[in-house]
Amino acid sequence: MKKIDKLVLKSFWGPFVLTLCVVIFIFLMRLMMFYVDEFVSKDIDLLTFGKVIFFFSLNTVPIALPLAVLLSSLMTFGNLGEFFELTALKSAGISMTRILRPMLVVALGISVFSFWFNNKVAPWANLKGYSLLWDIKSAKATLNLKEGIFYNDLPGYSIKADEKSKDGNTLKRMVIYKHQDSGMETGNREIILADSGRMFTTADKQYLIFELFNGNDYTEYSDNSRYTSSNQMAQFMRNSFKHYKLVISLESFGLKRTDEQQFQYHEYMKNLNELAILTDSLNKEVKASQASVAATSKQYYTYQFKPDLAIANVKPVKAGKWIDSLLARPVAASVQQEIPGLALSQAKNVLSYAESNQVYLREKKKTLFRYELESHHKFTQAISCFIMFLIGAPLGAIIKKGGFGVPVLVSILFFILLYVLTLTGDKYAKEGLVWVPIGAWAANACLLPIGLYLLQKARNDSRLFDKDVYTIWWEKTKKRYFKKNKKLPEKAASVEELA
Repeated sequence: MKKIDKLVLKSFWGPFVLTLCVVIFIFLMRLMMFYVDEFVSKDIDLLTFGKVIFFFSLNTVPIALPLAVLLSSLMTFGNLGEFFELTALKSAGISMTRILRPMLVVALGISVFSFWFNNKVAPWANLKGYSLLWDIKSAKATLNLKEGIFYNDLPGYSIKADEKSKDGNTLKRMVIYKHQDSGMETGNREIILADSGRMFTTADKQYLIFELFNGNDYTEYSDNSRYTSSNQMAQFMRNSFKHYKLVISLESFGLKRTDEQQFQYHEYMKNLNELAILTDSLNKEVKASQASVAATSKQYYTYQFKPDLAIANVKPVKAGKWIDSLLARPVAASVQQEIPGLALSQAKNVLSYAESNQVYLREKKKTLFRYELESHHKFTQAISCFIMFLIGAPLGAIIKKGGFGVPVLVSILFFILLYVLTLTGDKYAKEGLVWVPIGAWAANACLLPIGLYLLQKARNDSRLFDKDVYTIWWEKTKKRYFKKNKKLPEKAASVEELA
């Protein structure tokens, strides 16, 4: 490796690692803010929260790589141009293509890594991350009693306290309905009233304990052995207490892990081989469903005309006396009313069958389009890293501005363009409005010519973004315009003189 390669690569790796971490952090915070309601008031330990952060950090890598490559390459060549290092290299007879050569190899390597990561690591991280997020969303919020409001999240209990101390543990004038044995549908058969109480959990947080003071326990029950079912009489039992402990299990508040196999149907959890198998299976299902529609719809038709080649040459029957008599015979009114009604009923059945099959096939095709689109995105996200380099490196050499100022602004503009084109293409492809490869590759197809154009301008030392170039062009345009306008009256005057 020559010194010029070391110079360029040394200038690239620092901004690349820094920008990649920043971009991943930004995307991760955006994702966390989207799900912040799911984490609030949930008793999640640091290890579980750390797993969520780790898995979703891996999920953002394929999206962050193109922006990181664009920003870091733009900063690298912007710094080289700002400190006249590019000028020194070009004055030594080194072409722009030679300067870009080590970065081209690195960009290809990042694209290959992006494809491997998107095909192997991202499906695994998606499966782990979203399954854990589902478990967190399904977990109940931590116990939070509010003054004067019944709390019903504890299975089998409804609890209310009129006053609550600042420490959150001491309660006054408590009402507890117990319906875990009888069930809610039979009403509240047991109620506990207490003047005060104390609430706390065990050390392992498996049980919640209410320590009640000075109260009564009221229980309603029916003695079916003494009274018939038509003449049941409710009886009450009251127990007074000075001190009473009520132990409630907190099993329903714990984080329960579900089977990860339940989430593997989604296209984000599949690698390229699995997507190919599923796409092939869905294609066969769609074709089989389309072929069966015509055959199945025949059952709704009472009469069908089938030309028979054996009787094709039979001469038609001529009109005669017995045919005329059949035609002249009147048709019963009941038959006349039955036939249109039957025909209308059959037509409605055919229409309902056709509409249901249309909806079924449309949903099947949408599922097929999603799997096909995800298969293409394994490649498009990798190629976009190389295209972002083709845009960033020449653009940095042309702008000749480093740091986080102009490069960040330009990178955000191009990344927003890439993001919008990708979302638009995905939407049209999923709806079946365009062919899936067109929707998947539309963003890269639009940005590749821009990258090649900027590369050509950088090789020719173009002053594309210099203010002086456009100022001089505007002054020349104004001079030509005014000069042309001055000549027109003179020519008009000479024509009048000749006349």
